[in-house]
Parts: sequence; structure tokens; C-alpha cells
Amino acid sequence: MIKEIEIFVPPELLTNKDFLYSETIYQLNVDMSEVQAVIPIRRSIDARSSRPVYKILVRVFINEPFQEINPKINYEPVRSKEKVIIVGSGPAGMFAALRLLELGIKPIIIERGKDVQTRRKDLRALQQDQIVNPNSNYCFGEGGAGTYSDGKLYTRSTKRGNVKKILHGAKEDILIDVHPHIGSNKLPEIIKSIRTTIINNGGEVHFESLVTDLIIKNGKIAGVVVNEEKEFLGDCVVLATGHSARDIFYLLHKKNIKIEAKDFAMGVRIEHPQALINEIQYHTKEKNKLLPSASYSLSIQIDGRGVYSFCMCPGGLIVPAATSPGEIVVNGMSLSMRNSPFANSGLVVAVNSNDWKNFGSDDSFGGLKFQQEYERQAFEWANKTQSAPAQRVTDFVKGKDSASLPRTSYIPGLLSSPLHQLLPSIIRKTLRKALIIFDRRMIGYVTDEAIIVAAESRTSSPVRVVRDKETYMHPEVVGLFPCGEGAGYAGGIVSSALDGENVAAAAVRFLKVS
Repeated sequence: MIKEIEIFVPPELLTNKDFLYSETIYQLNVDMSEVQAVIPIRRSIDARSSRPVYKILVRVFINEPFQEINPKINYEPVRSKEKVIIVGSGPAGMFAALRLLELGIKPIIIERGKDVQTRRKDLRALQQDQIVNPNSNYCFGEGGAGTYSDGKLYTRSTKRGNVKKILHGAKEDILIDVHPHIGSNKLPEIIKSIRTTIINNGGEVHFESLVTDLIIKNGKIAGVVVNEEKEFLGDCVVLATGHSARDIFYLLHKKNIKIEAKDFAMGVRIEHPQALINEIQYHTKEKNKLLPSASYSLSIQIDGRGVYSFCMCPGGLIVPAATSPGEIVVNGMSLSMRNSPFANSGLVVAVNSNDWKNFGSDDSFGGLKFQQEYERQAFEWANKTQSAPAQRVTDFVKGKDSASLPRTSYIPGLLSSPLHQLLPSIIRKTLRKALIIFDRRMIGYVTDEAIIVAAESRTSSPVRVVRDKETYMHPEVVGLFPCGEGAGYAGGIVSSALDGENVAAAAVRFLKVS
């Protein structure tokens, strides 16, 4: 017999297996000899009382031998003649490649950016010298936007597939967290491991290879052109380019391949002292080393429009995530220890077609143009530097300039700016209302110690590349499979990876019948 029960564990006993066993035996009222294994499968913190505890869901094997739920996958070298070209090496592209290997098909990954190690030099140049490399930055390069952002590995899209399978290389201790997190210092090694798996089993990975054209013959895609000269031919193409590959959207439009504008969200990144968030969430000023840096999740509807926290990074940093010169984009990241003295989160407002119609754009690129103009304006507000425009949260709510700004994790620095006047109207008005309500839910959230920083604008793709619900293939181009966040079908690392797996399986089904 296998049962699942919840155990409440004080922080000081979290690693005490004897306590876990004894509590399990007590709750189930069984003899110790009957319990073959007690396996934690989900862990969260219950901080509703003045003394937070861990809430652990355990799977108990009673008079039954323990069986591994998620056995390790052993990949075999591919020997098939079919080849699938994958454009992009983010989560969607990498896991599409791994799934193809499982199914015996050769993947060929085409990545515009650099490998995960070399990419670091361009991130350093962006942080310290404010030099934006359009093909190598926090969004582009091996591993995609998630590699050097945060590595939060959770999703609400659990119906898409096996989430545990996607947590490639994560330690068992991490996998049981409700909100598993690896950290941007750990992810590069995991991504290199995935690349090695792909290459060792017959796949290919090509870096600094920007797709500049699609090869389409008689309505069927035959391959891609890279760097305007080299052709890669394949039996089908998985398009997994990420939410910031604007050039790909324009290329599709030029080739008369259907795309459409989609709703997304924009706003600011809000930063607090981590100690303050700990105090609010754990109900005490005393630092408890046995508890992790506290996180939060906020959402509300304001006048029928969603406002929510996004990509919350406890013990994290704000980073510059622009993909072109002349724009400011900010994002959040955190290392595995989450030990920065700051906590940051996106705080964003849902925007839709009515907003960009009012902005003066009513085509497939309406949302993209709206997003792009916000990022360009932020660059102007910051005196055409990567020193992002910012304002104290209390001043933003009161509608007054900030005479000074508190310390920040954002390395390029901040420039005090009247965001209460500068932000797009619908964003500033909605954010102000939401902040007042959020301060009631988390007393102290609106504080002089907190700042908002613009522009948090890359929450998801403002463009959707159309595909059929059943075949996952574009209805106008045979063999073209839009995939992941960039195509408008995912919203994070795990959901993108799951979509990559599903698209890869669909591509193999297509190959078998074509």
C-alpha cells in the first residue's frame, strides 16, 4: 500500500529523518516494521502563525518496497536519416532536442548567441560598461533567458507533461520544493551537461549562428539560412527563439507566415530590503538562519485588469536585460544561496489590444511596438545610459519626485525619475491603485526603503506564431513547428521545456506519416 500524508516540521528538525518517520508512523497508526520508506515529494513553508513551519507531503510505502517514481533516462546515439532543425537553445529548444534523442531523431540546434561560458563576458560588458551585444546578452545565448536570470523551476501548466522530468540535473532536495530554484550560478553547468548529452548522442549545436532566412519550397520548410550565407537543411524546423527575438517575427511577416498580436504584461521591477520581506512574511524581526529568504506572490484585478508580481527573486539582484542598444529592460535573478540583502520582483499590469490601438498601432506588431516604445522611453529617461530610471515606492504612490534613492542591487546604477508621471498612463494609474491594496495585504510593502525600476517589459511574447492545436504545426507552412515562449505558448522555464518536449513528439509524428 502507498499513502500520501502531510507532516508539519519545525525548521530545526527539517533534516531529522527520525522525526519524519516517527510523525508518519504516529499519523498513520502503523507499526514501524510495516513502513518500508518515507519519501518527501513536496515541501513548502507555512508562515501563517508567528512560528513558521515546513509543510511536507510524504509518500509512504507500507508493506511495499520503494520504487523510483522518475527513473533516469538513458539516451542512445541516433542512427536515423531524419534531421530536425531547432532554432534557439533555450529551455524549449534544449528539451525538444532531448526528446528527439529519446525518439531516435537527430536534433540540430542553431543558436544566435554564444555558449554559456563565453556569454559571461558579454554580460559583464553590459553590467559594467553598458555595452549591449544584440546577439549575446541576458536573453540570447546558450540556455536562453533563464540561464542568467534566476532558474525558478515551477509552473502552473502541469497538464502539459512530466514536470519532474524537466528538472534536469537538480538535486533531490530542490525537486521537492513547491517553488524549486537552482540559481544562476548552478544553471550553466547543467546546461553544459545537456549540450554534452545532445552532442554525445549524435546531435549538433551551432553557436553564433543567427537565422536570417527560412528555406521554403512548395509550402514546406526545408531548412534555414544562417548569418546570411550558410544553409542548414532538415526534414522539419522547430522555432524556439524566445520572447525577445523580434527579428524572427519580422522575418516571418516578410515571408507571409501568419503571426498575431497577443496580450502580455508590462510594468516595473520593485526592490525591497530582504530583511523587510522576511519580517513581513515570518512575522518577526529576528533572523532565523533555518528559514530561507522569504518570497511573496501578489495579484489583484483593478478595473478588470490584472496586476501581479512576476519572477519574484528573494535574496536576488536586478539585472539589465536589454537586447538592443537604445533601450532599457530590467529583470531579476538570484544565486543558489539567495543571500543578497535585496528582494526584487516584477510588478506588472496586463495590457491588451485596446492599449496599443490607443497607442496608434493596430497590426500584428501592435503589442511589440507598444513594448518597444516603453523600453526606448526608459532609455531616454535614464539620459541614454543603462542607469535605469527609478523612484521610491512611497513617492510614486504620493505622486512626488524622489530627492534620493536607497541602495540597490542594480550594478549599472539608478537615476531618480518621476515615474508617477513618465510611465504609460494605464500602467502608472493601475500600479498606484494596486500598491495601496498590496500594502494592506503585506503591511509595510509600501515603504520609503523600497524602489520601483523601469522597464519590466519582457514578461512574455507580445506576438504569437500561429500553430494548429492538434499537430503543433503552423497551418500555412508544412513542417514548421512554433514552440515555447517566443511563439506565445509558454510563460517560463518549465512550461517552455514542456512545450519543447510536446512539439518534438509532434514533429516525430509528422515525420512518420510524411
